Amino acid sequence: MKKQFLIALLVAGGLWTSGCEKKADTTQEATATEQNASEGSAVAANDPATNPNVAGQEEVNPNAPKPVMTFKETEFDFGDIKADKKVEHTFTFTNTGKAPLVIENASATCGCTVPEWPHEPIAPGETGKIKVVFDPTGKSGQQSKQITITANTDPQINQVSIKTNIIGAVPQAGADGPVRL
Repeated sequence: MKKQFLIALLVAGGLWTSGCEKKADTTQEATATEQNASEGSAVAANDPATNPNVAGQEEVNPNAPKPVMTFKETEFDFGDIKADKKVEHTFTFTNTGKAPLVIENASATCGCTVPEWPHEPIAPGETGKIKVVFDPTGKSGQQSKQITITANTDPQINQVSIKTNIIGAVPQAGADGPVRL
């Protein structure tokens, strides 16, 4: 009985001690924050020393020249295509801005559409190409897919789209019962 009481006492003491340490840490943080605020030097949210999600404190000049992505066409229609053949189209654009254009990402609305984009900067006045491959497997009828391009342009998001009509789709089991090929 004495052993159980002694063990319980030690566990309670350990919990009490760890609880006090957390409270002391919280109190120290609150005191440090209050002191910084009272001195007028509150910790900035974008301070890389306190925020690991911030790379640096580079100043952004809103008046700096920006690249501009100007497309020859923003929509392409493949027309009627068969359901068993991939199709592709290349969108051509020109950097009509005054700074190098860097494409960060290009993504489509579904996995059946895969864009490929240049990963090197496009100088002002130069052209670039975004190749889009569409796989119609398992789809039928009218289809429209958007490709979203994220770059260092203003606006930061540019979009192009493809559309098509898929004919001769492979029959699938459904309301008409099983399908025999």
